[in-house]
Amino acid sequence: MNQQLAGFAPTPVTARMENHGRTMLKVAMTSGQDLYARTGSMVAYEGFVQYEPNPPAVRQIAGQWVTGEGTPIMKCAGDGLLYLADYGADVVVINLNNDSISVNGTNLLAFDAHLQWGVEKVKGLAKFAGQGLWNVTVGGTGWVALTSRGTPIVVDCGRGEDETYVDPDALVAWSPGLKVKGKRSFKASSLVGRGSGEAYQMAFSGQGLVVVQPSEDSTDRLRIQD
Repeated sequence: MNQQLAGFAPTPVTARMENHGRTMLKVAMTSGQDLYARTGSMVAYEGFVQYEPNPPAVRQIAGQWVTGEGTPIMKCAGDGLLYLADYGADVVVINLNNDSISVNGTNLLAFDAHLQWGVEKVKGLAKFAGQGLWNVTVGGTGWVALTSRGTPIVVDCGRGEDETYVDPDALVAWSPGLKVKGKRSFKASSLVGRGSGEAYQMAFSGQGLVVVQPSEDSTDRLRIQD
């Protein structure tokens, strides 16, 4: 192989999920350890891997997850190496240990199929965000991969007594134990976000983490209609 290309060759497998560079996810597929992944995120695979778009189990859990093409999750099964990506977005790999995380649906790239998950409405935001905000909560012990439009920052809300405020369009994920509320600010309207008029932020408090991406593209948001 050309020496200039050799540096991009796959590295030895060290975990179920790991990064190959910043923007690609490598998953070690094993028979009996199925994976849920964003439909259309497969860029390559080695070995024998099968795909089932919009499987029945997903339809039962996420029947309200409405997009133009249906539920955006496929089931992956088999033996080999699977490579996933999302239009060059950074990939963040998380190994849950009897823990959970609440993720913006458009930032959820893949997760172990044995994990408990569901689509949930964020409480306390309906009066600010019209029909409210829906996220995907994933919990248990296993692997989850998220995407971020650029290198994210992880804010520890438990370090102080002050609330943490985030532009909803930049929000990737947060600890489900955090308290969440919406806040409007006319004074900050010219400083936060890209729109005009009043600014709207999400306020987090309690013990937990918030993952924020350096992007305010409102097209990144996933909303699930009632």
